[in-house]
Amino acid sequence: MNAMTQLNQLDVGFDVPAVPGMDESQIQTPCLILDLDALERNIKKMGDYAKAHGMRHRSHGKMHKSVDVQKLQEKLGGSVGVCCQKVSEAEVFVHGGIKDVLVSNQVRDPAKIDRLARLPALGSRIIVCVDDLANIAELSEATQKHGTQLDIFVEIDCGAGRCGVTSSEAVVKIAQAAEAAPGLSFAGIQAYQGAMQHIDSYAARREKLDIAIAIVKDAVEALDAAGLKPGLVSGGGTGSYYFEANSGVYNELQCGSYAFMDADYGRILDQDGKRIDKGEWENALFILTSVMSHAKADRAICDAGLKAQSVDSGLPFIYGRDDVKYIKCSDEHGVIEDADGALKINDKLRLVPGHCDPTCNIHDWYVGVRNGKVETVWPVSARGKAY
Repeated sequence: MNAMTQLNQLDVGFDVPAVPGMDESQIQTPCLILDLDALERNIKKMGDYAKAHGMRHRSHGKMHKSVDVQKLQEKLGGSVGVCCQKVSEAEVFVHGGIKDVLVSNQVRDPAKIDRLARLPALGSRIIVCVDDLANIAELSEATQKHGTQLDIFVEIDCGAGRCGVTSSEAVVKIAQAAEAAPGLSFAGIQAYQGAMQHIDSYAARREKLDIAIAIVKDAVEALDAAGLKPGLVSGGGTGSYYFEANSGVYNELQCGSYAFMDADYGRILDQDGKRIDKGEWENALFILTSVMSHAKADRAICDAGLKAQSVDSGLPFIYGRDDVKYIKCSDEHGVIEDADGALKINDKLRLVPGHCDPTCNIHDWYVGVRNGKVETVWPVSARGKAY
């Protein structure tokens, strides 16, 4: 039975929000929809940029948590593989056929280490980040148990203040230990400056990245002096990829949100002072919602509240309209300011979520639309895989 047949046997509204061939107006709400044309343009654009600058692009799976989206990024954008944040995410992508997986985080729990060490036996290259010398022995023991190999990125704290070592000396010590340990191989550096990705000012982001690049260059020079030239220096996000790509030290990007875009990323400015969702990238991800009440003349109520989105980065905005505004929400309701009474019951609106990553993790399905028709329905493959 093929995937299309399986989908068409599901109950629309209970199992899935839509099936291929339906009109967009028939999609059950609230749900996530993807503008496939915009998504494909975003993916191709990032792929072309990386190629033109001699960079690898490893797309970030924590954003979409979808094997289908990842495969599209590999097909259309030349993505070399995927970043994951958790072992369970990595397991989903490996089982889905992705052959190069970076766990861009630390793995310390013994059960998680054991699961991680089993993954290379399924035919995928697995890289994991380390910022503690003791973790090398833990990972090595697990790979020897399973007869596998893990590649190691030494993670540097280059300004985010989260994980990562803070000296070139520590980088060298962990790299040397990884290269010497059975079942492990030193593969490079993880240097992602996540704290500055959403700073609005282009100049302020550049200032933060200049500091990060200097830290990474020092580490690379120390590794070179120790005879351990890193094969990969990986980092860069949607708010900074142009800095890393032109740094002369990074050779792999980890951009994620560029493919979908959200309201928070859209607000940051490019070097010309223009919002990046007004030219650099297109909004491709939306929460489709329906008006279900208009009992108040100046207020419409829609069915997308807190349970349909994450508002940690602010409320969504209504795409393509300036006559109505999403102003607040509760668990199951969204309140829309509608001063002129423009909206009617069952009108559908596209909301651009404040933060795409946690919003996607709430949903089971992406509904891909093109020219007003449902073209595809993809599962959010790694939804809830947080362990």
